[in-house]
Amino acid sequence: MAKATKKQALGRGLSALLKDPDNDIKTASDKNADKVVGSIVELEIDSIEVNPFQPRTNFNEETLQELSTSIRELGVIQPITVRKLDFNKYQLVSGERRLRASKLAGLKLIPAYIRIANDQESLEMALVENIQRQDLDPIEISLSYQRLIDEINITQEQLSDRVGKKRSTITNYLRLLKLDPIIQTGMRDGFVSMGHGRALINIENKKDQLEIYEKVISQRLSVRDTEKLVRAYQESKDQKTVKRANVEVPEYISENVDELTEYFSSKVDVKVAKNGKGKLIIPFHSKEDFLRLTKLLK
Repeated sequence: MAKATKKQALGRGLSALLKDPDNDIKTASDKNADKVVGSIVELEIDSIEVNPFQPRTNFNEETLQELSTSIRELGVIQPITVRKLDFNKYQLVSGERRLRASKLAGLKLIPAYIRIANDQESLEMALVENIQRQDLDPIEISLSYQRLIDEINITQEQLSDRVGKKRSTITNYLRLLKLDPIIQTGMRDGFVSMGHGRALINIENKKDQLEIYEKVISQRLSVRDTEKLVRAYQESKDQKTVKRANVEVPEYISENVDELTEYFSSKVDVKVAKNGKGKLIIPFHSKEDFLRLTKLLK
């Protein structure tokens, strides 16, 4: 109990230090910066602005109320993380649910870790830290990955190192953004899972994609059943294509085309002429995607 009291007192002492306008800490090299940065400090909630880089956009009101009740009774167990913007002005890096719930609970102060970072570093910290959380939906994670690639200007390979995920995992998340927005919304609302989305993305025609999605929802199909439905659709489409061309796809091709699609994480199309010659067509959607495919072909 004595240790907890000492820790709280230290936090209050650092709070007073941060309110000294004559010794305002603006950079990591300023006097007393080492005492504040990385320490838990009690900050006024009104001095913290929300993070514009926050990947989470959906906040369940019921769970927020539950967290608020817990905070009202037990306090904020895990401090939020903020970056210092100006004198007595901070911006949230991570912990928006805790900040919102604390406001609902009527708290005036909240424990926080303080960091000093520029906008780009703050964006990266916010996105990377939030990606590591378990409660983001697949589309929020996909959007966060895309923002890191676009705004930090890094490759999928570099992103893989930053977030500790396999490049193939990142590719699978990014492909979800090619789903029809209605399906993306269904994933965010929990009507279908990422597994469903990965199956549906193999259907390029958005109208057909939505028709199968509606069947998945109405019949409450599992991921496995959805994959079967997509395969049946593709086989039917392939048969129509073959019939139009009046050329039968050899068995050695039909048996291996799915394996190629899985390997390249992209729908591989096969065209066969009457003389037995053919083409493999591997679509790409960006320079990054093209370079990824090039590496796989080496």
